[in-house]
Amino acid sequence: MTGHGCFGHYLHRIRKEATEVCHECGEPDDTAQHTLAECSKWSDERATLMTAFEIGNLSLQSVVAAMLCCERKWEAVVSFCEYVISQKEAAERARQKACT
Repeated sequence: MTGHGCFGHYLHRIRKEATEVCHECGEPDDTAQHTLAECSKWSDERATLMTAFEIGNLSLQSVVAAMLCCERKWEAVVSFCEYVISQKEAAERARQKACT
């Protein structure tokens, strides 16, 4: 939610990446919101999350409201984030290793 982490936008800002591009789908600006709501790489995980939320959009406001609604929805967000971020971190480590 803060935008910090393995997002191209953040990594570019701290000079760990040459561009802001999403390595998963090629979108020009990989942000936390892009990863949550748009990136085609995570469409299956996003579908699971939206089913758990029973909502049609994943705006930050909607996600926070759903998380605060009940424990089931909170856990759905945690599960989505843990999986996606672990995959993005593994990919970043592989890219870094390939550069050395």
